[in-house]
Amino acid sequence: MPAPKVGRVRAFQRDRGGNIAMIVAFALPILLASLALGFELGQWYMVKWNMQNAADSAVIAAANNNGNYLTEARAVSAQYGFTNGSGNVSVTATNTATCPGGGNTCYQVTISKPTELYLSRMVGFTGSTTVNGQRMQNLTSSAMSKQTTEPREYCILALASSGESNGIRTNGAPQADLPGCDIMSNTNATCNGHNLNVDIGDAAGTNNGCGDEQNSNMPVVSDPYTALASNIPATPCTSHPQGSYNGNPAQTSQVGLAYTSPAGATVNNLLVAGTLTLSGYVSACGDVRLMGNVSISAPSNAVLVIYNGRLDTNGYTLQSTSGSGLTIVFAGTNGAFKHAPIDDRNGILDFAAPTSGTWSGMAMYQIPTLTTGVDISEAGNSPAWKITGMVYLPHASVTLKGIVNKASYGYSCFGLVVDNLLFSGTNAILAHGQCDMAGLDLPYNLVVQRAALVD
Repeated sequence: MPAPKVGRVRAFQRDRGGNIAMIVAFALPILLASLALGFELGQWYMVKWNMQNAADSAVIAAANNNGNYLTEARAVSAQYGFTNGSGNVSVTATNTATCPGGGNTCYQVTISKPTELYLSRMVGFTGSTTVNGQRMQNLTSSAMSKQTTEPREYCILALASSGESNGIRTNGAPQADLPGCDIMSNTNATCNGHNLNVDIGDAAGTNNGCGDEQNSNMPVVSDPYTALASNIPATPCTSHPQGSYNGNPAQTSQVGLAYTSPAGATVNNLLVAGTLTLSGYVSACGDVRLMGNVSISAPSNAVLVIYNGRLDTNGYTLQSTSGSGLTIVFAGTNGAFKHAPIDDRNGILDFAAPTSGTWSGMAMYQIPTLTTGVDISEAGNSPAWKITGMVYLPHASVTLKGIVNKASYGYSCFGLVVDNLLFSGTNAILAHGQCDMAGLDLPYNLVVQRAALVD
């Protein structure tokens, strides 16, 4: 009977169940291989992620420990499980990598680790390297960092150009109080029994006890004010009498100051009590002495240049008026002259530096060529200092025995640059922090801060 046979053939033709089985049979190896490769790639990703974290941390540590950057980098990498030389791990570091923005001052750490091949071989992947005759995939992560710097300002800077081994030192344990002030010595700093209550004490040599934060081996700070001397006029003086007044009006007429010259006076330039109006550069030949309380009115700023002489407050007060800016300059030649303020009668220097112009922020200035007759044995005490601005004494050995306050008509800002400084007795530099308003750019150092990653 032919009809039933034909029906079975037609039914077989219509049956598709075997097709699915055949497709699955052909596709299954590819599917398994893809899953295997995906699993292995996921494992590599996790290793790379851990390696990158290790490289990031290691390069930051390397930059923060420049002297032993390679040792530091490998020590940090080991904490993440990547120990140089173990399991074919390699950790390299350099401090001369090319930075993205230019220059070769960046740090770079590279971690590499060969990884065995497993399921990926099912798709014919043979890796990128051979280790001990076995094909492996080499995984690598790298990170780069750069040291950052920021300026640190100093209210006290000891240049120590004389070679003084301790640019800053204390005598015993003075009750010094200098909060909000950072100090710097271009040699050593030694504070016995008292850290001066300064926020940060830096020294190019060794810091022995100065500051709440104490740093040694800091970069030397160069003299930031030496170039100002080029603005001082040449001396108009033919002589610089320091003895008794000889009645010679020709000498006193050079001074340009309001003064009296009574017979028997010990100096030529005598400033009588009252208000003295000054402007621009005003010259004095030899010693200047106050004969009463003197107010200096200098709304357009004034620079009093004392050639080969002292400023003797003589128990009185030299004060700048509100809105006035005064700079006192000690100039002249090395020899038998004293180039500094003096007083053994409790006088007071109470004045503010200009807040603008060439001498902005500069209250007192000894020219850098003066190396003798510049020392001050009782700064802030004889006379007392109420000064807003910088006191620049680059070759002076200074003993600070008193308290420095702001000028009556000035901002809270004080700076001191000396060759070397001794703190003795009770010292303080009272409220400061207004140097920007006072027009003073304090000496500063570019201090390395914590390193940062760079792309």
